Amino acid sequence: MQPTATVLVYSDDSNTREQVRLASGRRPAPDVPVVEFLECATPDAVVRELDKGGIDVCVFDGEAVPMGGMGMCRQIKDEVFQAPPVLLLIARPQDAWLATWSRADAAVTLPVEPVEFAAALAALLRQKRLLSA
Repeated sequence: MQPTATVLVYSDDSNTREQVRLASGRRPAPDVPVVEFLECATPDAVVRELDKGGIDVCVFDGEAVPMGGMGMCRQIKDEVFQAPPVLLLIARPQDAWLATWSRADAAVTLPVEPVEFAAALAALLRQKRLLSA
C-alpha cells in the first residue's frame, strides 16, 4: 500500500479550499506520496487538528477571516512542538515579506496556479520526508 501524506488546508472560503485540492490532485509530483486533505474553516479547528498530530504539511490562506493564514502560521510556529511546514497563500507577490515574518516555509499567490502550487507542495513534502528519515 502506498503511504499517504496528510495536508491540512485552512481557509474560511470553501472555493479556496477547493482550488487547493484541485491544484494538487491526488499526488502533486510522482516522487511524493498520495495526499489526503483535511479541511479547516476556523482557527480553533486548525489547533485541534494539529494537537491530534499526523499533519505533514499545512496550507494556510493569508486572506482567511477572522484570523489570516499569516497570523495562524506565526502562532503554530511559536506554540506547536515541531510544527509541520506551512505553505502560505498570499494575495500579492509583494506580500512575500509578510510570509517571511510569519515564518512560512513557502508562499504562492492567489488565485492558486496549479503548476506553481503543486511544485511548492511537493517540495515541502520532500523536505518533510528528509527531516523524518
